Amino acid sequence: MSGLTLHLDVERWRRHLRAEAGSTPGLVPVAKGNGYGFGLHRLAEESAALGVDTIAVGLPSEVEQVREAFGKTVVILNPWDAHNPLAVELAEDPQVLTTVSRLADLAALADLQTRPRVLVEVLTSMRRHGIAPTDLDRVALLADRVRIEGWSLHLPLREEGRFTEAEQLARAALAAVDAPLWFSHLPPGEAAVLAAGLADAGAPPVPLRLRSGTQLWLGDPDSRHTTATVLDVHKVSRGERVGYRQRPCRFDGYVVVVAGGTAHGVGLEAPSSASTMRQRAIALTTGGLEAFGTALSPYTIAGRKRFFLEPPHMQSSQIFLPNGATPPNLGDEVPVEVRLTTVTVDQIVPASP
Repeated sequence: MSGLTLHLDVERWRRHLRAEAGSTPGLVPVAKGNGYGFGLHRLAEESAALGVDTIAVGLPSEVEQVREAFGKTVVILNPWDAHNPLAVELAEDPQVLTTVSRLADLAALADLQTRPRVLVEVLTSMRRHGIAPTDLDRVALLADRVRIEGWSLHLPLREEGRFTEAEQLARAALAAVDAPLWFSHLPPGEAAVLAAGLADAGAPPVPLRLRSGTQLWLGDPDSRHTTATVLDVHKVSRGERVGYRQRPCRFDGYVVVVAGGTAHGVGLEAPSSASTMRQRAIALTTGGLEAFGTALSPYTIAGRKRFFLEPPHMQSSQIFLPNGATPPNLGDEVPVEVRLTTVTVDQIVPASP
């Protein structure tokens, strides 16, 4: 075993998946990008094992990566693009559900001979994709030329005002076309209250589909951990020049070369929000440290996270370990804290008991 390795307690992970599926009516697993660190094919297999009838991908190019393992409906979350030949081809595929976020695109899809399956996206306060609530009545004019299988609403993560927004947009959508509501970032408890509240007196709750990616696949962090193989260890002295940039060492110590670099996504973590002055100060400080080649790495060696010697390389990183700390041996596995939505591991292995 060598490289960047994800150690997965498979049984515990699957227990979490089953629990999420059991508590999320209308669950639509999301498998896109790097497959949340697990790979798209594996997530398709796990989705099939959960017994769901739909899986969501981000791009048309990801459909083929899940279709072999998941033989039911595949919904493409990114808006349909008339200039993408693959998107046009897949819109006529009976297994594919196409998301449409512009009235002009909905009209173009309505001109296809196959009466494609579509999910119409409503513009939320995210202001990313979607048809404005004031224009939803125009969707109804095309409802007989496409198969509208639902309204898609992608809500922000912020809890304040989320339920109110979901209810207002849902009512506007249902007033235009009576169809199921597909939500991202709406908790199951709020979804149940919303569905019941939208229903007419004596009628069953409005059908809701809840998309889940991060919470489903990564919601139990104790089911996994990631390590990196020690590839080399070199004793260095103060003043000795090291690394690509040949910066002089500030102290005596060791250069520890570990698996994981920019090709894996190490050092390329997704940005987090900095809404307070303290968070902004931390971000500014971190940026300054990185500029001087002293950014704290995600690698733990001899009990502590250690600093990068310089920015990560393509497939490995150089870490500085000061004198006084016991250096690891060649081939040792050291803990590395990574965000699986941005990192690609070399291998996934069963976690040791």
